[in-house]
Amino acid sequence: MTLKERFRLSRFYRGEKATDTPVILNHRRIFILPTHRGLNFALLIALLLLIAFVYNNNLAYLLAFLLASIFFITILHSYKSLAGLILQKGQTTSVFAGEAAGFKVNISNPADIERYNLQITLQNSESLTIKANNTVSVTLYSLTHKRGWHPAGTVTISSAYPLGFFRAWSPIQFNLKALVYPKPSRLELAFPETPSTRVQQGFRQKGTDDFYGLKEYQPGDSIKQIHWKTFAKGQGLFSKVYGGENSTEIWLDYEHTPGHNTEERLSQLCRWVLDAERTGARYGFSLPGLTLLPDNSSLHTRKCLEALALF
Repeated sequence: MTLKERFRLSRFYRGEKATDTPVILNHRRIFILPTHRGLNFALLIALLLLIAFVYNNNLAYLLAFLLASIFFITILHSYKSLAGLILQKGQTTSVFAGEAAGFKVNISNPADIERYNLQITLQNSESLTIKANNTVSVTLYSLTHKRGWHPAGTVTISSAYPLGFFRAWSPIQFNLKALVYPKPSRLELAFPETPSTRVQQGFRQKGTDDFYGLKEYQPGDSIKQIHWKTFAKGQGLFSKVYGGENSTEIWLDYEHTPGHNTEERLSQLCRWVLDAERTGARYGFSLPGLTLLPDNSSLHTRKCLEALALF
């Protein structure tokens, strides 16, 4: 590391370059500054020294030097509370936009001493104590806002042990990211009857066994089938549609998905994928440049959601 990189200001709050390998905390990665309590304690020492100088009081000098020795020895113990810890990235969880993505971090303590009052922070903070020669796993969360890859950002581990006079911290960046799926649409629409569905598979048979979706209300539809929740939300008047066990395969096609823009279409497709998985229906999936044949497995659902996230 060059001298310029060593004194770059961002190292103190963002850490060094993102890495895939385990990070060992040493003197290069650990930073220490006094806390408010520490500054007040230093002010007390300075005041005692002033009193001792003015009144030439040996006992005041003794007390001031004793407190100063405690103050400076605490720096070493604050450093040792983090030194030698090994941090390694773990697994991530995929979520829908607007949810908090979880990032697992493994912390190892290879020393024969216990580490007390540690804080590890992303957007949330977790407190932990690590026993000697032990490893713990912590899941940190970061709120997502849009689909696609969501990076974890900077993970900061810190400690004010033992007396709270100093805060030792180490910011670390891992190549850690979570996949964020589109936020499912709140509007419950019936599965689309695309041209490929009508030609290749025929119209879906309607019955009264399983919930199939929603359709726009038509005069003559039973009042019992009206979906009052969407009407109460001001989203229009829809009727519930039910499908029997003999229902045929369906196709979820981007080109035949309603929406004013790309994100609304992807959101509706995401809703249909989840509804199809819930009902156990076999469904095909189509995006520009990608076609997945009909299936109803959990792997098929995951592939569809990943395609929506990365579209």
